[in-house]
Amino acid sequence: MHSLIPKSFHKKKHPNTPHSNNNPCYLYVIAITTAATILFLFYSRQTDPEHLCSTPALTTAQTIIADEFTATAIPLVTIFHYATARDVPQQSKGEIRRPFDVLQSLAPCNFLVFGIGHDALMWDSFNPRGITLFLEEDRKWTISSLKRFPILRAHTVHYNTRLTEAQMLLSSYKKDCGAVAENDHPLKDDRKCRLALSELPKDVYDRDWDVVMIDAPRGYFASAPGRMAAIYSVAVMARARKKAGVTHVFLHDVDREVEKLYAKEFLCMKYRVGGIRKLWHFVIPPAVNVTDTTNGFC
Repeated sequence: MHSLIPKSFHKKKHPNTPHSNNNPCYLYVIAITTAATILFLFYSRQTDPEHLCSTPALTTAQTIIADEFTATAIPLVTIFHYATARDVPQQSKGEIRRPFDVLQSLAPCNFLVFGIGHDALMWDSFNPRGITLFLEEDRKWTISSLKRFPILRAHTVHYNTRLTEAQMLLSSYKKDCGAVAENDHPLKDDRKCRLALSELPKDVYDRDWDVVMIDAPRGYFASAPGRMAAIYSVAVMARARKKAGVTHVFLHDVDREVEKLYAKEFLCMKYRVGGIRKLWHFVIPPAVNVTDTTNGFC
């Protein structure tokens, strides 16, 4: 399995790791892009009420921005945040532009994002009046992010996998996965399948997601959970779509072997419509028989 893990462990840090990128030009691009598309929009959001463990106190600047959400139009606060933040989105301008264009063509829509990164407020602002939900592996980071940006919707997700198990899980999913009652969601309670996110909050299962961004969980060191379960579960959700249309799936870090291998197995290259740098874009239609995995997904 070590062959699937890059020797350098692809040192992409989790968003709560200090970040030194402070490029004013990049901040300017993000601010202008956000301003041009959402300045005239104002919408309210509900947040996850879970604040059960202690997190570091907000800085003075962070407190000012958090307080502004109750008094100022959200697009203006978003611009203010990125114009003054030291930490910037992890994806490049080109990688951001492709999902931005899709979101603008579909908004308001249902947008599911794996990971709360420094780009979370940006993604949320790109889907005005829609439902944007973040799934994050780190509970403390989730709570800290909701303190800073109380308009976000977010849940913490537990992953039952390790990156070193990627090859084994890929070899066994056809016999272990898909054994659920016909009237249930194909992921819910599928506990035999370790790739299935079977204990997600109800609101994840209750919606058809129009756009999904997979940029988490961590997958750059051996004991990390890896993105195997996220990729598999998103593929199942896309195949189980009930309403008209397709599911746009964006997978980041496809320069890594596990992401690339699982994308080919579950998201299917025949559904890939493009990509840029480390981001692939898939458009996945619903499937006739969602639970039949004996012949694979593609």
